[in-house]
Amino acid sequence: MHVVVNAAMSADGKISSRRREQVTISGPEDFARVDRLRARSDAVVVGVGTVLADDPHLTLDDPDLREERLEAGTSEHPARVVVDSNARTPADARILDDAATTYLLVSESARFDRRADLARPSVEFVTAGEERVDLLRAFASLQERGLEEVMVEGGGELIFSLVESGLVDDLSVFVGPRLIGGREAPTLADGDGFVENFPELDLEDVERMDDGVLLRWTLAE
Repeated sequence: MHVVVNAAMSADGKISSRRREQVTISGPEDFARVDRLRARSDAVVVGVGTVLADDPHLTLDDPDLREERLEAGTSEHPARVVVDSNARTPADARILDDAATTYLLVSESARFDRRADLARPSVEFVTAGEERVDLLRAFASLQERGLEEVMVEGGGELIFSLVESGLVDDLSVFVGPRLIGGREAPTLADGDGFVENFPELDLEDVERMDDGVLLRWTLAE
């Protein structure tokens, strides 16, 4: 499995405001790039916090990209994955519609009634871990289902946990021309943070885009 984290952050490293509301950071050129990256992916992954804050659909916007996938013999849209330990995804979330298969990664502590509320023909549950999703086991289960090229779109808690688990191969970050600020505003990698053995990144490419810059790293071995 190859895992790419893709995100947009402000010049001061924030991915949202302290209100944890969606903030537009990148522009049309980067939006088109993200759509192309989604189109090349078998699955697009977000944490439940992103679902609660943004209600994303995680489907392809460009009809030409959808047609290319169909001509290649794959589904019109990549699968969608939500890391949701306690099954907190709202029952009316757009990510649960039948546009694509959605995998809900839950822990054993997720209540049965919540799972029942989220059950759909297009939804598959993957249970891994007792209190929180065991990402290594969950991603191994996704790989067994044929998901090899995986794109992660956030949020910061999930990105930190994936890096901590050694699951991230590449990191693409659009840095936008604005400041957000706020000590409580989410950053690219939240969670507990590292205090030693800081993950090292190898810079692969720098590209000016819109009014910002796209940085591409690989995680050092």
